[in-house]
Amino acid sequence: MVADSSCVLLPGPWEHRNIAANGAQFHVVLAGPQRPDRPVVVLLHGFPEFWWAWRHQIPALADAGYRVAAMDLRGFAGSDKPPHRHETAVFARDVAGVIRSLGAAGAVVVGHGFGGTVAWSMPAFAPTLTQAVAVLGNPHPAPLHRTARVPARALATLARFQVPWFPERALREGTLVPELLRAWSAPGNDGAASQAELYTEAMRLPFAAHSAMEHFRWLVRATPRTDGRRYLAAVSEPVRAPVLSVRGAQDPLLPARAFARDALYVTGPLRQRVVQGSGHFLPEEAPDAVTDLLLDFLGAHARVP
Repeated sequence: MVADSSCVLLPGPWEHRNIAANGAQFHVVLAGPQRPDRPVVVLLHGFPEFWWAWRHQIPALADAGYRVAAMDLRGFAGSDKPPHRHETAVFARDVAGVIRSLGAAGAVVVGHGFGGTVAWSMPAFAPTLTQAVAVLGNPHPAPLHRTARVPARALATLARFQVPWFPERALREGTLVPELLRAWSAPGNDGAASQAELYTEAMRLPFAAHSAMEHFRWLVRATPRTDGRRYLAAVSEPVRAPVLSVRGAQDPLLPARAFARDALYVTGPLRQRVVQGSGHFLPEEAPDAVTDLLLDFLGAHARVP
């Protein structure tokens, strides 16, 4: 069974638009005053989600006066799903291209999970466009490219995703999406797991499941290669932009020790926060707390005129 793309075009106080950037088309959900004098906030989802993961934050940030752009990352949901070019640096250039296509001189980039890896990478690959970075549920990527520093559960997940074909089939036809949403959430918190059917439908879109797996395969396979070493060298440079890093206190995938070295990679202002009662899927498990943290951070570094 192949899903219909209508599972991505969900109605709400926003508009859907396809935006050309970096040689591909991206599905972007826009909200808030689309005026050049308003700060732009780009929201990047995690795995196995798509833009819908930000459904609580989009209207709240828009109501506060921000130009909000929640995009489906390359390979996910309504965006293009090319067979190649799954490097994290390419994702960062995708985001930079979307920011330019919006006519903005820069943006605050907010990422969760895998989208957080892209957000951490933005100061290295698009420094002039990255005004500030907020990362939810994802430590700095440099230590995670060294196997000895990857938490056991995350390492086991990466290993599982290296197997050809079987993970894709489990995403499309099996129960892998709800399993991951439950396993990575805080006990008893179904903020993300309640959307399992919708996220599974998005994985059934043609080539979506394969693209999602290829992102994780690149993270492992590129480590000893030239492209991986080049990426690691770039993101190991100090982040001078303001950074907000938020983790869930009950995150089973990436525990507190995974974030212990973040400060070593940031020379700009750094805020580190912990949200109680939340696991890995912070925007959905703790929507109000995340919104408050983002608005506070934005008020300090991207004030609405």
